[in-house]
Amino acid sequence: MRSILLVKTSSLGDVVHNLPVASDIRARFSQARIDWVVEEGFSDIPRLHPAVSRVIPVAVRRWRRNLLSAATWRELRAFRAAVRTESYDLVLDTQGLIKSALMARLARGRHAGYAAEVAREPLAARCYDDTYVIPKNLHAVERNRWLAAAALGVEPDLPLDYGIAAAPLAAPWLPAAPYCVLLTASSRADKLWPEGDWLALAAALNARGLACVLPGGSAAERERAARLAMGMKSAIAAPAMGIAELTQLLGGADIVVGVDTGLSHIAAALGRLTLCLFSGSRPELTGVYAGATAINLGAAGAPPTADEAIAATGELLQA
Repeated sequence: MRSILLVKTSSLGDVVHNLPVASDIRARFSQARIDWVVEEGFSDIPRLHPAVSRVIPVAVRRWRRNLLSAATWRELRAFRAAVRTESYDLVLDTQGLIKSALMARLARGRHAGYAAEVAREPLAARCYDDTYVIPKNLHAVERNRWLAAAALGVEPDLPLDYGIAAAPLAAPWLPAAPYCVLLTASSRADKLWPEGDWLALAAALNARGLACVLPGGSAAERERAARLAMGMKSAIAAPAMGIAELTQLLGGADIVVGVDTGLSHIAAALGRLTLCLFSGSRPELTGVYAGATAINLGAAGAPPTADEAIAATGELLQA
């Protein structure tokens, strides 16, 4: 196996969940070239993995909004040319969507993906040369790994390895003391955790000698982070940062506590102590996944209490 193209475009958490596939391939085929097709906004994530040779960004979200633009069609042609520069031994679509299957199909090589009965969008299976039935009740990380193993003709028996690391962020606004990161923002309101509970958790973390850093993506999220930080004894609302900087921020934290968001999954992948709080989604299949260093707490419609979160952070820090 000389060259492999991975197609996993979005969302942020899904891209993180695919990183172990690159690790598994490198462990089995040490000389293989690994390329990766990913949404432009998430391209910094596969770039963190030393086994990934080339990241090929796409902009499907942006292209959809500007289909009549000449610039969009130029970018589409450029993507097609980029993805066809190599003839791959395997083109593996672990997304299982029609859009990802069509992108994979543009590449030259043997195309593989989920069988129709287990793909997120069954029609995607028509674009593959080989399809595989992977149990839907596996965690997303293991589904990706099992699919890759089946397509490569090997057993899915390697230890879990996300394969990424990040140097701690060096920024003048960071607290001098050890810090934790509180990921309070989500694109879905039902995933948010009550502000009063965040204040109670921060007080418990402050008592352990940890300052709190609260990042936010959008202006509204940073405004909420600033409001929460003002109610905490030792906290900093972080300035606007890109994914690369946020990854470094997470990499330097003693512990990360967040709602169900892609950044929580990055923290777990980096091996940081991670507590993920669930209020509007189910953790069984897509929660943080990193063994003893990561805990999922709560469920859809049943958010954890502040006391439960405080106890869980204590468990992680003590261990």
